[in-house]
Amino acid sequence: MTFIRRYELDSSAPTRSGVWRDVARRALLPGLFLWLGLMGVGFLIVGPLGGLPAEAGINEALAAARTPFLNTATATVSLIGSTEFVIGLCALVIGLVWWRTKEWWYALVPGLAVALQAVVFMSAAAIVGRERPEAEHLDAAPPTSSFPSGHTGAAAAVYFTFAMMAQRIANPWLRWLVTIVCLAKPFAMGFSRLYRGMHSFTDVLFGFLNGVACAWLAWRYLRRDVEAGARRLTAN
Repeated sequence: MTFIRRYELDSSAPTRSGVWRDVARRALLPGLFLWLGLMGVGFLIVGPLGGLPAEAGINEALAAARTPFLNTATATVSLIGSTEFVIGLCALVIGLVWWRTKEWWYALVPGLAVALQAVVFMSAAAIVGRERPEAEHLDAAPPTSSFPSGHTGAAAAVYFTFAMMAQRIANPWLRWLVTIVCLAKPFAMGFSRLYRGMHSFTDVLFGFLNGVACAWLAWRYLRRDVEAGARRLTAN
């Protein structure tokens, strides 16, 4: 729990130079290794593994099971992973958290998670260049290639970050409700992208892992003295 509560255990204001230093060392540098790993997996899929043709069966089975209700539901879920929606929601939450806590270094965490995820995803997708599944697409294909899934990655980055932020909510019922909804969103997004024929399973899987990794890097980007904070909390 100290990881989740690190901004509560040490709420001291950092210097702006310290923030930039920590962003570079604790988010951007590890993000480079994340990008290299994602690129390696992508080249393995489109190269030696021949695009993993066996994955087509998943998309075909989901396409055969489509219903009007699921078409509408997955369209709505996909919308909340669109670039415009994620940026707007992230900006709104940053503003509200900044206003409520007066801790700009904490409020910026979801923005960092989304930005880092977007850079890793877009550059990897542009270079790997995996084709989208042959199943009927229910959405217009974005200009990026299929690997990894940007919608799933963005949902994981932003909503997992929100879930960690939600632990500050005082009302336990509301805290649990917000946490469960935020944790469920990325999984719903991954399913919707598969169902709508926009991505193969490994696209969604590694998009999800990219988002989770970026949420983790963003949450820990700033050095915090959590041990001293935990001792003070225990003493009180």
